[in-house]
Parts: sequence; C-alpha cells; structure tokens
Amino acid sequence: MPIAELRKFIDWSPFFRIWGLMGGYPDAFDYPEGGEEARKVWNDAQVVLDELEQNHKLNPSGILGIFPAERVGDDVVLFADEERTQTIGTAYGLRQQTERGKNSKSQFNFALSDFIADRESVKKDWMGMFAVCAGIEEMDLVEGYKVAGDDYNAILLQAVGDRLAEAMAEYLHFELRTRIWGYTQEEFNNQGLINENYVGIRPAPGYPSCPEHTEKALIWDLLEVEQRIGMKLTESYAMWPAASVCGWYFTHPASNYFTLGRIDEDQAQDYANRKGWDEREMMKWLGVAMK
Repeated sequence: MPIAELRKFIDWSPFFRIWGLMGGYPDAFDYPEGGEEARKVWNDAQVVLDELEQNHKLNPSGILGIFPAERVGDDVVLFADEERTQTIGTAYGLRQQTERGKNSKSQFNFALSDFIADRESVKKDWMGMFAVCAGIEEMDLVEGYKVAGDDYNAILLQAVGDRLAEAMAEYLHFELRTRIWGYTQEEFNNQGLINENYVGIRPAPGYPSCPEHTEKALIWDLLEVEQRIGMKLTESYAMWPAASVCGWYFTHPASNYFTLGRIDEDQAQDYANRKGWDEREMMKWLGVAMK
C-alpha cells in the first residue's frame, strides 16, 4: 500500500508514549511539560514519512483471508470449501477458568471459539485473519542509522514503522468491512476504527484472550504470509520485521475482548493433547508443567 494512502489511517497517540510524553494526539502538543518536544518529534516524523513516500524505501504490505469456520469445543475448525468438507486447519483456544462471583460483570467463562457458530446451530459462519507490516525493508533502514551512529533517527524510524504497521491493519480492516463483508449500516472513518466503534473484535495470538503465540503459525500457513509478503516468524514466534501486526477477525455481535487468566494443569494438558504437544512443549509455551 502507498504510504500516502496509509497516512490517513495513522493513530498518532501511541507515538508519543514511545518518547515518554504525556497526552494523545493532538492534545500532547498543549501539555505545559513536553508539549514543545511532542510537536518536534511529530514534525520530524512527518519529514520521515514525506521522504519514505517519495523514495519508496519502505513499502507497507498486508494480506487477509476469510475462511468457512465452525466451533468445535474451545477450538475453531477452518475449511477450504463452503460445503465445509475439507478441513485446512484448526485455531486452538483456551477458556477462562476463574469462578464467577455474583458481582461479576459476566457469568460466562469465555473462549474465542464461542464467537463462531457450531454445526448444530445450522448457521454457516466464517473467520477472518490477517498479517501486515510496515515493510520488510524496515530493519535494514534502522540498522543503517545505527551503524552511522544516528540513534535518534533509528528510534524515530522504528516509531514511524510501528504507526504504519498499525495503519495498515486499520486499512485492511476498513476494506474488509466496507467492501468485502458489506457492513453498509456502519458509518466508518479512521477514528471510528481506532475507537473500535464496530461490530466484532480483532484479537491476536499474544492477546490476553489468547496468550499462546504458536497460533500465529496457522495464520502464516493459510495466508502464505512469508511467500506472499515476506514477513517471517522466529523460533519464538516473534514477527519479523519488528513493525508487524497479525490477528483474527470475529464478527459475532456479542464478541468481546476478555482476559483468559490462570491456566490450570487440567486445561493445559487438554490443550497440549489437542495440539499434539508433549509436556516439554506444554511447559515452554504455557508455563504449566504436570505435577
């Protein structure tokens, strides 16, 4: 995607936190302490974006896919065809186990799979997923500044890259909702996306609702992320380049973000069995060992 297009989707508020500055955008400019510095780094970021827009040394990219899906217990099974006969992968899930008190906001123990219809419901459902990055050239550009001893511009470029990656995620989500899924009743703009004024959620492996990072592998496999746009997963399932975002799309009206909480031994063992893990892998990725 051209940087000129993505600039309209940038949320600048997190940018100031990187520099330890108070306030979001544009309020940060008006703070008695740090306001002048906030405007300086923001102006410098605009210069960086202008240069990147003109020289094309950084090329943001992304990919999304939508797959027929069914809930099976705490998991979501994905299919290659609308008849749901050819399984192509499973997104494994974990469920909240904390006891709910009378004063709890919710009496339910959620898993992300709850937001996908099961076969018995006779309703057909789909699950989306995506991966985006600010550009696979990012790390080389940052390293170039570091080698030259220019730490400020190295940090500035990384901060701008983070904003571009998030903007790419917002752009894809906008396209998905307005042009593919056709949520024509929603009045959409960038601030609406940032404020999450829409039906559904966009969680990711590593979120409090799914703290287990190996689930990124399914996204990479089904979308052919590395082959198509060059993004990679490390052995620890960190994304490369650093300015990258991935996740899932859920459209159920009742879907919500939640915190999984403690993972007890029984659930960890069940999850490990579903994923075909031995105890060593279970301890590595969930931090839970059998007694």
